Amino acid sequence: MNILGISAFYHDSAACLVKDGRLEFAAQEERFTRIKHDQAFPINAVRYALRNNNLSITDLDYVVFYDKPFLKFERILETYLAYAPAGINSFIKAIPVWIKKKLWMKEVIKKELGYEGEILFTQHHESHAAAAFFPSPFQEAAFLTMDGVGEWATTSYGVGKDNNIRILAEMHFPHSLGLLYSAFTYYTGFKVNSGEYKVMGLAPYGEPKYKDAILSELMDLKEDGSFKLNMDYFNYCVGLTMTNGKFDKLFGGPRRKPESSLTQREMDLARSVQEVTEEVMLRMARHVRQVTGQKNLCLSGGVALNCVGNGKILREHIFDKIWIQPSAGDAGNALGAALFAWYQYLENNRTVDGIKDLQRGSYLGPKFDNSDIVRYLEKNAIPYTKLADEEVPVKIADLIADEKVIGWFQGHMEFGPRALGGRSIIGDARSPQMQETMNLKIKFRESFRPFAPSVIEEKVSDYFDIDSESPYMLLVAPVKEEIRISMTEEEQRRFGLDKLHVKRSSIPAITHVDYSARIQTVSKDTNPLYHKMISEFSEKYGCAVVINTSFNVRGEPIVCTPEDAFLCFMRTNMDYLIMENILLDKKQQKELSGDIDWQKKFELD
Repeated sequence: MNILGISAFYHDSAACLVKDGRLEFAAQEERFTRIKHDQAFPINAVRYALRNNNLSITDLDYVVFYDKPFLKFERILETYLAYAPAGINSFIKAIPVWIKKKLWMKEVIKKELGYEGEILFTQHHESHAAAAFFPSPFQEAAFLTMDGVGEWATTSYGVGKDNNIRILAEMHFPHSLGLLYSAFTYYTGFKVNSGEYKVMGLAPYGEPKYKDAILSELMDLKEDGSFKLNMDYFNYCVGLTMTNGKFDKLFGGPRRKPESSLTQREMDLARSVQEVTEEVMLRMARHVRQVTGQKNLCLSGGVALNCVGNGKILREHIFDKIWIQPSAGDAGNALGAALFAWYQYLENNRTVDGIKDLQRGSYLGPKFDNSDIVRYLEKNAIPYTKLADEEVPVKIADLIADEKVIGWFQGHMEFGPRALGGRSIIGDARSPQMQETMNLKIKFRESFRPFAPSVIEEKVSDYFDIDSESPYMLLVAPVKEEIRISMTEEEQRRFGLDKLHVKRSSIPAITHVDYSARIQTVSKDTNPLYHKMISEFSEKYGCAVVINTSFNVRGEPIVCTPEDAFLCFMRTNMDYLIMENILLDKKQQKELSGDIDWQKKFELD
């Protein structure tokens, strides 16, 4: 039986194919169109899923959409009516697309796909809950989903058992932890729905100067983690902005203009909202444990990408184990919708071992073999060297040790926002200069942005204070005391971005200014080549950690095809590109012609 899950028309459209209960394919539409966070109907992702599995549209038994448009439209109408006549401009802008397209999702699916079979709809937070629980390694667990807003729900929790999920309670719009964080993302000058992780990365440079103001003026937070926002300070219900003049007055002036210099105020705002978010997440997790009695927790929804908060839940030992959906945002709801249909609607059995999840490392996207890669390179007269299988990990380990920056293009593309050793840029974590070099010369992004480490899972406890695997780069943990470097008195007095230029550990390129790191543990079972390469680096050079950042530049989606990878390689100061067994040396390449304005293709975020 073949089930196609779809998320579309809000943020990060995606498609997922479930074949007889197995996740066969999942990818965001942006990877094919090269439009970051593409919201269009994921026709390219669907076509690839079908073609790669030798299926046609008529082979699909069900298509499942990730939320219920009529319920969402009800919320939009009721919100505008509650605030009328305020918001008329926003109303005029929003309504036509609903009347013409979004309300008629069945007709859109039939037209876009040429599909005449059965179409199902899940509720938004049902999709999140299904994406959290069904791929998890737990036969029974609590789940907690937190995001901006679905139809009405902004947060939900419940219990998953065997092939069934049951939501026990919800919080409703406009009271939303995701929208609170997005409001501060907007106010600090970053782009909503993509810049939230920048706020999280900026937080350690600041002090929680505004935390009390948030808790006293913006929200009424209860002991169980539930809260109500004071909507006098927000504009997102009916306006085209997230915050208003009263918000500006509370925090000392207008929002930062995008792309302008960061000041200490933005750093303090980021730290403040991050600490509030962590407190809410911890209170919610404690309440869910108390109410459900479950020992394991599954997380999804956009807030579950807040890996600092996730790490605190883990270290508080509120639950024995936690599992986080690697594509926790709305793209992951395509996967959740498809699995909801397979398990809960069709009542198929579900059995797991409590150890391994069913997501297969989230390596669920397109894959290209050596012949595909060589065909592209030779067609375009691009020089390359082909390595034997056993040469690849050795050669790349040596290049990393020589402080070269390498594009790593191997196997299936990852599903979700994190590069996990399928489409990654890698480098030497021991290099004090590597963080700033990769930010400014490779990624073309802000210098403060931290990089994540990939560490072979057998040695994670040698470097980080964590007692859990973290295969999806969704947990932050402290760097171990034994490998930290004590700061001088002068270094301790630094504040703001001056904190960046301090060597804090023996792996400084991935050690954030608060001695933390966003960890990816690498398993020989899910990614044997990546594991072998890092192991080779460890054996020869005494370090089981490398830098891993996504294979893209600022404003561009993660690369998908060999052509995407080559163009990104040539547009940056990367030194080498390895695609399967094919190695490219930058020194042997000719400059790209007619590519001067390539950055204009990508919207800065």
